[in-house]
Amino acid sequence: MTDFDSLLPSAKDCMQTIAVAEAKKATEYVNRMTAADAEKKALLEKFSGPSGVVDEERMKRAAAIIQRAVSSGLTEVMVAKFPKELFTDNGRAINQTEPGWENTLTGLPKELYDFWKKYLQPRGYKLRLQVVDYPDGIPGDIGMTLSWL
Repeated sequence: MTDFDSLLPSAKDCMQTIAVAEAKKATEYVNRMTAADAEKKALLEKFSGPSGVVDEERMKRAAAIIQRAVSSGLTEVMVAKFPKELFTDNGRAINQTEPGWENTLTGLPKELYDFWKKYLQPRGYKLRLQVVDYPDGIPGDIGMTLSWL
C-alpha cells in the first residue's frame, strides 16, 4: 500500500508553503524599495551641489553629445533627467510651462541651464525641460532636452 502522506502534503502544509513564498516576495520588495530610496537620496545629494565641471570640459561633453546625435540624424537629444525634488516647486512650473520656470532650478539643473544660456543659446540651440514620467499619475522626473532644429 502507498503512503499517501509522503505523496501529498496536507492543506495546512500547502498554505504554509504559500505563506513562506509570499513573505519572501515581500521581503525582496522591501529590500528593492530601500535600495532604490537610498540610490535616489544619493543622486539628489550629488545633483544638489556644484558639479565641479568647468565650462571648457562641459563644452567638450556637449560637443561630443551633439556630434553623435547629428551623425545619427537627430535634431534633439535628452541630455539629462533629474528627480523633481531638485526643483524648488517639484517641477510644477515646468509642468505648467509658467513664465519664470527657470527660477525653480537648483544644483546641476541650474548649472546646465546657465551653461546653455551663456554658450549654446547664442549659437541657436534650444533647451526644453519637461516632465518625462508620471508615476501613479503624479509628475515625476524632469528631462532636459537640447535641440538644434
